[in-house]
Amino acid sequence: MFKAKTIMKTEVITVKKDTGIYEAIRIMVENNITGLPVVNDDMSLAGVISEKDVLKLLYNIEDQPGEVENFMTKGVVTFGQDDSLIDITECFIKNYFRRVPIMANGKLVGIISRKDIISYILKLRHKDKQPV
Repeated sequence: MFKAKTIMKTEVITVKKDTGIYEAIRIMVENNITGLPVVNDDMSLAGVISEKDVLKLLYNIEDQPGEVENFMTKGVVTFGQDDSLIDITECFIKNYFRRVPIMANGKLVGIISRKDIISYILKLRHKDKQPV
């Protein structure tokens, strides 16, 4: 039926564990995205760095430079490209995160956000057309 590969974005902006935290924030701001997959050199997933993760920087009075690895969320929920969009949607309903990495053979191949699913619902219902 509806599978992840139907709507996943395959051009995923990523960072590495050793990327500077402020560089990761800059990438999120410039690309208007709420989080980034953190990948190893072989494109396996190390974690995700999200807006929620970097909000912790506000609590530090002194500048806290560091690498993404020190702030990222590890143990991220992922789905396969043949997994059901219904399962992914239920996951979003039950959890607070806004995106899930899509994996194939242990490698990052895409990403799906809440917004992607919402846009897909609109398209499915043919409600993406403005009335004339």
